Amino acid sequence: MAAEDGVDLKNEEGANVSNSKELDIHQKTFTLEILHIIKDAQQQHGLRHGDYQRYRSYCSRKLRRIRKSLHFILASKHRYQAKKITEEVLTDVRFLYIPLMMAERAWGYAMQLKQEANTETRKKFHLVSRLRKATKIASDLETLCESSKCDARTKLEAQAYSAWIKGSLYFELQQWQSAIECFRISQTIYEKLSEALNEDEVVLYKQRVEELIPNIRYCAYNIGDETAINDLMKMRLSGKTSGEDLLASDLDHLIAQTREKQAVTLSEVEWQGRKIPVRHEKIRLFLLNVQDAQVQVEQALDLQAKIEVYERLLLDCKDALQVVRDEMKDQAGKGRSDAAQSSLAFLQSYLTYIRLSKTIERNLLFIESLKQNMGSTSETAIEGKRVTKPQDLVRPYEIIIQNLHEMKQLPGVESDSNFLDEAEASILAYKAHRCFYIAEVYAAANKWVEAIALYGRSEEYSKSALKNPALKNKKLIGLLKELLTKIEGNKYNAYSLSILGNEDSVQPTDSATKGKKNLMDRLNEYREDATLVSPQPRIAQFPPDFKPIPCKPLFFDLALNQIEFPPLDDKIEQKKGGGITGFVRGWLGGWK
Repeated sequence: MAAEDGVDLKNEEGANVSNSKELDIHQKTFTLEILHIIKDAQQQHGLRHGDYQRYRSYCSRKLRRIRKSLHFILASKHRYQAKKITEEVLTDVRFLYIPLMMAERAWGYAMQLKQEANTETRKKFHLVSRLRKATKIASDLETLCESSKCDARTKLEAQAYSAWIKGSLYFELQQWQSAIECFRISQTIYEKLSEALNEDEVVLYKQRVEELIPNIRYCAYNIGDETAINDLMKMRLSGKTSGEDLLASDLDHLIAQTREKQAVTLSEVEWQGRKIPVRHEKIRLFLLNVQDAQVQVEQALDLQAKIEVYERLLLDCKDALQVVRDEMKDQAGKGRSDAAQSSLAFLQSYLTYIRLSKTIERNLLFIESLKQNMGSTSETAIEGKRVTKPQDLVRPYEIIIQNLHEMKQLPGVESDSNFLDEAEASILAYKAHRCFYIAEVYAAANKWVEAIALYGRSEEYSKSALKNPALKNKKLIGLLKELLTKIEGNKYNAYSLSILGNEDSVQPTDSATKGKKNLMDRLNEYREDATLVSPQPRIAQFPPDFKPIPCKPLFFDLALNQIEFPPLDDKIEQKKGGGITGFVRGWLGGWK
């Protein structure tokens, strides 16, 4: 009996231990950082380059590994058996990864189909079905995270993720009201999470909040908010929507549609006191872009963004000019009236004027960006920018002057004296800047005579431009006044350096000659020399200079041929024969 009692006590203790372990497992709360997990996976497995097929394959491999590690495999060799993850099954946080990766795989497949749907429209239906599946799985994940085994952060993240997936589905279905509600729910949750978490984790959630803003404004515009289009254009210009898969192409299409609606009302333009009819749709859109370009330049964040606005505008201008040329050829072939030909020629002149003026503005911004990088080599090396040299600024000013000359020769402006005078004054102003930087190039090469002459020519151009009453550009007038101040200082500096340069060439200083001595030539003299620890130390001259040395003497025996030597016959040993006996002895080895 005692033994049986001992066995029962051991069994009860083992059961208590196992029950306590099970209670610990069930009482433990799981934390799943959904946004952090999916962002890391997306950046490391294809989405940095927009490769959704690679990301979808990664999600499949990840699911297979998780199921195998948890022994939660759905298929065997013979049949497939569905297994649903419930609250009772949830004993490990890895079970939450399964619906998350399934939703990400379906979403990634939908985004891949969205890229391919540009050429194959039938794939849009498959896209919607994949998003429906992702929405269903995300809802199951949200329900699973509502259990007591998950902490509050996991519940909020699951709600925000599910709302974002639903919003993506409604966005594709063009159900704008439902989409904006889901996006706002997701945005609100992420904002609350960013306020509650540590500073290290806040950046990711704030980035997600900013990513949702273009989607919300796009939905608002489609609902009826006309002011949203301006915000969307600002976002597109600043590049905030470049990474948005749902919005990048849709926003460009929306902006194009908006401009087409505005272009219907644009039937004519006025230039040089004459109204020009605009019939072609492409030219109307370009003229609307010209009107919006100035606003876009003012809203751009930096000089590079402003230059990009002008680059796009100049490309559109090139296409518009080609349209006018083609139409002029058609008119000439059909034998239309001279009035129609004159109108098209004047329109071509107007578009050419726009191209030249916008090219000048683009070059002025380019010059401004180059001037920001002018400075010492150490300063620019820290910032990682290339040092701007004076010769880099000569060519942009040359292009500006050439464009102004072309403006003066455009048909239709020859009667406008004010325009011609202003163009001439601007040419003098930009010639002054060009001469100044050419003088800087000569000064850097220590050609002081040429530099002084060019400084004087630049000063003449500046004064002539300032005296011209046709120059009304206040910014250009201010630049000319600053240029005159620079010219005065640099000119006197060139004078002084030219004098010092002549004295140095006649009488070089001892310090200069000492500085050029090698270490072998000044062993008895101590002086700090930084070149000794440089990659090319100045120790000795190599190869050494040639030095004259005495040549090796050659001896010629001139008396050898005139000497008569005495006879030596008496001293030579005479050999005597031994007869037959001696011959035999020698043959037998007896010779000595």
